[in-house]
Amino acid sequence: MSNKITIIGAGSVGSTIAYNMVVTGIASEIVMIDINENKALGEAMDIRQGVPFCSPVSIYAGSYEDAKDSDVIILTSGLPRKAGQSRLELAQVNVDITKSIIPQIVKYAPNAVYIVVSNPIDILTYLFHKISGLPANQIIGSGTTLDTARLRSRLSETFNISQQNVHAYVFGEHGDSSFVPWSLANISNIPIEQYINCLPADKRPVVDYADIEDYTRKSGAKIIANKGATFYAIAISVCHICKCLFSGIDTTLTVSTMMNGEYGIDDVCLSTLSVVGRKGVEGRLLVPLTDDEIVKLRHSADSLKAVIKDIKI
Repeated sequence: MSNKITIIGAGSVGSTIAYNMVVTGIASEIVMIDINENKALGEAMDIRQGVPFCSPVSIYAGSYEDAKDSDVIILTSGLPRKAGQSRLELAQVNVDITKSIIPQIVKYAPNAVYIVVSNPIDILTYLFHKISGLPANQIIGSGTTLDTARLRSRLSETFNISQQNVHAYVFGEHGDSSFVPWSLANISNIPIEQYINCLPADKRPVVDYADIEDYTRKSGAKIIANKGATFYAIAISVCHICKCLFSGIDTTLTVSTMMNGEYGIDDVCLSTLSVVGRKGVEGRLLVPLTDDEIVKLRHSADSLKAVIKDIKI
């Protein structure tokens, strides 16, 4: 089965996604589009010259028209976050950029699943719902997929256990109001507190949940301060979403989707646990949260709505 993916934006995130897709063999055709046509051409050419050592794939720079018949469109366009800048401070600038792109790309690929990666992800995913005219199942924000990976990575380090044995999530905004629903967190299907007690006394780590949550929330800003940008982990996260879309078997992911009354929240996009399949968002799981966790989720929704209120959509 052919899997055609179009990536809008050939900056560090977009080009790293394309590179990762070629190396892992996720796509059979990749189109790279950027307002800087030479940048897209150079990135596509550089990656294409390594294809002989990977699975066969056609990768090239193109225009919106070349996105026709794409299965997935990935939006990475917009200005990147700078050191000390919150994702929400980027809002109006990247809203305006995305508003100019949506009608041009939807015209040629009305049946594609769209993955919004540009920041602020939740705001731009909401924008996409409001002006694209596409069914809700075709619109996905990468949301807290990356945050969840950061959390699991940290827990893996804390417990000295494989990342694949760690099951925990970040819910809410991809940003400062995100939170960890610890009631859902487990290692090898054993709730974390019980797992600690399963370990030999001399192997039990001291777990500071607040510190782990703070690390998860702030690690992106720390990476930006150290190297100027983040792109490896988000690229791997987006490729994982694409792999789940193409797998033929539904997968649960913490992607950003439109809320329609779940947990008393509506008309805002944020991340809870959704079911993702070939058609995009197949449904949302109403996982059992504690009263305190529901309060945190509603606070995250209110924070995003306050931004939406102050921008021009």
